[in-house]
Amino acid sequence: MSARTDAGTRPAIAPAAFRGAVAAEWTKLSSVRSSWWTALAGLLVMAASAGQLAIYIANDNTNDDPTDDRGIVTVGSVLIDSVELTQYVVLALGLLAITAEFTSGTIRTTLQCTPSRGRVLLAKAAVTGAVTFALGLLLGGVGILVARPVLAEWGSAPAADTVGDIVAVAAYLALVGVLALGLGAALRSAVLTLTVLLATLMIVPLSLQEPDIDVLNRIADVFPGVAGGHFLAGDTEPYPPVVGLLLLAGWAGAALLLGRAALRRRDA
Repeated sequence: MSARTDAGTRPAIAPAAFRGAVAAEWTKLSSVRSSWWTALAGLLVMAASAGQLAIYIANDNTNDDPTDDRGIVTVGSVLIDSVELTQYVVLALGLLAITAEFTSGTIRTTLQCTPSRGRVLLAKAAVTGAVTFALGLLLGGVGILVARPVLAEWGSAPAADTVGDIVAVAAYLALVGVLALGLGAALRSAVLTLTVLLATLMIVPLSLQEPDIDVLNRIADVFPGVAGGHFLAGDTEPYPPVVGLLLLAGWAGAALLLGRAALRRRDA
């Protein structure tokens, strides 16, 4: 009888324990001032990037050189271009959610309170993904609000497409944030994690694309930054946008698995 009772209560215990772990991770992330400063920095970088890109487009259309005229562009396209720089600020939220604990030694307390490494990392991923998605929505709104008046007659903002671009940006940032978290769990160092992220998202793909050799271009297309770029741009080549999203999600999932393996293999 007791065995049945225990087996029957396990499904209830696991969700409750996970909710507790999520609540703890949210408390840790929201109570640290660096999280709020990072979010503020992201908003400032997005506003500056969107405004600058919008100025470039307006100037190109009004200067004396007709060869660089961009014509009317969507405000969403300016937002998407602005993400290329802004994402590196947002990445800090993901990697600091785990590397800061290794640096301070508080990871020991975390693992004592929640011995399951997988549950800890999954809770961190849930909080990081939700926070970076919400921040992405806010960043998208700020980018649109800044770029639209600067573009003036050279910009268009169809409602459905604009909302879709904002949501796409938020989804991209959420997945990249989780990718940063997983790598941070595996590498434990903020500097090393950021270096690997820069190489994975930008340096290696650009190096592969530089010779403009087809096979190298195809390899570059599966890297997370390039796949995410195809998703954001709505490209149909070399694959549909949903494939780009799935590739990026696959990288984020693989990083979490790598981080979980590292947590289980090494002491805190």
